[in-house]
Amino acid sequence: MLDVTGISHTYGSGAKTHTALGDITFSVEKGEIVCIVGPSGCGKSTLLRAISGLLPPTAGESRFMGERITEVPHDLAFVFQEYSKSLFPWLTVRGNVAFPLKARGMSRRQRHEVVDEALGWVGLADAVEKYPWQLSGGMQQRVAIARALVCQPALLMMDEPFASVDAQTRAELEDLLLRVRREYDTTVLLVTHDIDESVYLSDRVLVLSKAPSTVVSTLTVSLGAERDQITTKETDDFVHLRGEVARLLRYGTAGVHDEVHEVKQAVPVEAVAE
Repeated sequence: MLDVTGISHTYGSGAKTHTALGDITFSVEKGEIVCIVGPSGCGKSTLLRAISGLLPPTAGESRFMGERITEVPHDLAFVFQEYSKSLFPWLTVRGNVAFPLKARGMSRRQRHEVVDEALGWVGLADAVEKYPWQLSGGMQQRVAIARALVCQPALLMMDEPFASVDAQTRAELEDLLLRVRREYDTTVLLVTHDIDESVYLSDRVLVLSKAPSTVVSTLTVSLGAERDQITTKETDDFVHLRGEVARLLRYGTAGVHDEVHEVKQAVPVEAVAE
C-alpha cells in the first residue's frame, strides 16, 4: 500500500539549517495499522506531511499503491493535529463533513445519509447544525475524524488524532478505528505520543530517534484482531510490548537488548511511559 524510501527533510539554510528527518525507510501493507512514536520534536508530523504529498521531502520518495507521491493522492485522507485550523468555520458540522463528498459529485440525499452515519460513529449525531466555534476542542477533532472517515479512504493518515479528547472518548475512538479497519479494510498510518495507544491499535510500531530522526526499531504487535480496552491491556504480551516501546524511546539502540534485565529492574514502565 505504501513504500517510503530514504525520506529526509531539512528546514532553512546556512546557520539556521535544521534537519528534522534523517534517512527513513519503511513500508505499510494493505489493511495494516502502523503507529509511529518518537521523542517530542523528532519530526513525526513532518514525516507524515513529507510522505503524504503535503510537503516535498528534501530527499527520498514515497509510493502509494506503486505510484510515486507528488501530491496528495485521491484515495488518501489526512487528520491533522491542528484540528481547529482544518475545519471551515463558516460551515456547519454537516457542511464540514460533507465537503469531500460534494467535491466528488455525490448527490445531496446521499451526502446526508453518509454524513449522518459518520457523525453517529464519532458520537456527534446531535451536533450536525452547529458550527465548529460552538464546539469544544475534542468535539472539533471528532468532526475532523468523521470528515476523514466519510470517504472510506484506502489510506488514512492521522497526526495525534485523539490527543484533544478525554480518556473515555479516546478509548471509544480507538475502538472505532479498529472497527473501521475491520469493516472497510482501511490502511492506517498514525502518529501518537501515547505508548499504550501505539501498542493497542497497531500491527506494528515504528520507533523514531531524536532529530534528525531515523527508525530505531520496528516492533510487531501480535495481540490478535479482536482487542478490548481492559482485557487486552492486562495481558502479558501488551505489558511486555509497552515496556519495550518505553525503553526504546528512552534509551534508543544503546543497550536495549543487552541490558533488558537491568532496565526492567532499574526503570519501572510507569516511570518512562507517557
